[in-house]
This record gives sequence, structure tokens and C-alpha cells, in this order.
Amino acid sequence: MSKRAIVTGITGQDGSYLAELLLEHGYEVVGAARRLSAPNHWRIEHLLDRIELRPADLLDQLSLIRLVDDVRPHEIYNLAAMSFVPASWDQPILTGEYNSLGVTRMLEAVRHVDTSIKVYQASSSEMFGKVRETPQNELTPFYPRSPYGVSKVFAHYITVNYRESYDMFAVSGILFNHESPRRGLEFVTRKVTDGVARIKAGQAETLSLGNLDARRDWGFAGDYVRAIWSMLQQERADDYVIATGTSHSVRDLVETAFSHAGLDWRDHVRTDPALMRPAEVEHLIGDPSRAKAELGWRPSVDFPGLVRMMVDADVERVARGLADAAGTAGMGAAGR
Repeated sequence: MSKRAIVTGITGQDGSYLAELLLEHGYEVVGAARRLSAPNHWRIEHLLDRIELRPADLLDQLSLIRLVDDVRPHEIYNLAAMSFVPASWDQPILTGEYNSLGVTRMLEAVRHVDTSIKVYQASSSEMFGKVRETPQNELTPFYPRSPYGVSKVFAHYITVNYRESYDMFAVSGILFNHESPRRGLEFVTRKVTDGVARIKAGQAETLSLGNLDARRDWGFAGDYVRAIWSMLQQERADDYVIATGTSHSVRDLVETAFSHAGLDWRDHVRTDPALMRPAEVEHLIGDPSRAKAELGWRPSVDFPGLVRMMVDADVERVARGLADAAGTAGMGAAGR
């Protein structure tokens, strides 16, 4: 008998890679997505004949209860979120509704329907914010520096609380930055690689960025969903940091991307103070030791390989005249 899984935010970057992985493992996959006036299925177009899509919204408790009760899944992967950090300053209340209370609503749905359902919650390295120690591990104190980070801390601890209060198998993956050609165009990695592609194609001359000195631990999203799945296959529920253990600056990202396309970034990149965060997170780097030891997880794509992969994909996309076809993940639809 095959397992059934619900993936919220299946139209996002992580949701699409996770759906592929679950299908490879023989799962029945049900994707939960908000009703939109126009479909946002470009990441999962190739999967639509193999998965089932159902309407549900983290703002609507009844829709979640109906979804869980109808599907009766073995596992739920809650990836839906307001996932773009800069936007959380513009919409802090909505960010909290989705990322904090939305997670609580999902946990409540499981509690009322069937507490044997295993639940994965997408936590974030942004919870560490103004870091207390380097590198960051599962015991590092949180100090979020954005409404997004604050909302994720609530979600993280409410997941722990339901696990301990109701004996639920509920875990959080503290994922550091993970990217791919399916990343939304608003995120800095895709903004850079898309900008490189446009400049190379003669469609643009410059690229405006914010803080080039901010450092992140960047990995490949396709690797990270393997860790997500592994967390729900363990005998004991626990939380894990998922990261590469190395960090690079935005400047490193820019240099690698432009160089791969045969361009000098200094001829094209401009810094714009308007793109600086109100409270910057300067240096995130994760310690994935526990994930490696207990999950047997290892990243397969390194930083240069990731950047080259993304540049190549965007160069090809722009060359095919699809520069505006790859839409970004909708708000609340898991643009992780």
C-alpha cells in the first residue's frame, strides 16, 4: 500500500522538488494550493498528471480540516508561507497570519482529525538573525531580525509545543538558504542569475543590488528536500539544521555568476541603498553535523555548481524568449 502525503505550497520551489521525490518513492501526492485567479503551476506542469491538487488556505481553518479529513494522509509537509523576507516589513500582519497562525491551524487540523499523521514544518535560518554563535546549530538561540524571522520562530516553537503536548510526530527543518533554477525572481540568487542572462542577451545593461557583504550558506533545493523527507522517516521526531556548512557573500555570488557568463560584474552591478534591509542579517552559516550523522544526509551540489546551474538555466530561458514566462511563487503559496 502506497503512502499518501499532503504538500502545502506545492507550486513553490521546494514543493515541486519534494513532489518529484515523493513520486519517486511511490507516494500518492496531494498538493494543497490557494485558489488564484490565474494558475501558478509552471514549476509543477510536468507533474500535473501524476498528482492531485486540492484547494486549501492556511488562513482558513475549515479548509485545512476538510483537506486532512478527506485525504487522511500518512505525512503532511507544510511548505506554504509568506516566504520573501523583504516583503515581511511591508506586510507584517499577513506574514504572521500565514507563517505563525497558519502553522497553528494546520497542527490543529491534524490534532482534531488524526494525531498519528506525521507533520513537517519548514523552519528557517532567518530565525537566527543577529547570530549568537557561528556556525549555527540546533541549540543556537534565535534572534530574528525581520517580521518573517519572528513569524518563523513562533511556527518553530508551536510545532515543538504540539509535539510535546499531544504526542504528535511533528518536526521542523531549520533550512538555510537553498536555491535552484525554480527560485522566484524576487530572491537575490535568481535576481542575479536572471540579470546576468538579460545582460548577456543585450536586454539590460545594469543590475541593482543591496548589501553585497551579507553572507549566506547557500545550497541546492533538490538536495534539501531529501533531508526534509528523511526527517519524517525517523523513529523519533526531532528538529534538524540543514545546511552546507560553508558561506559566501552576495559579492561572491555576483562574481561567480557573471564570470560564468564571460562578463565582468564591475561593469554592470550597481548598489542601491533602497534595497538594504531595515535590519540586516549579516552572516548565516549552518552546522549540519546532526543531519549528516542521524539522517545520513549530504549535499551533492556545491556553491559554484549551484550558481553555474542557475546561470545556465536562465541564459537558456532568456534565449528562448521566455524571460517573462517563469512567474514567481504567489504570496502564501510556498515560494521557498
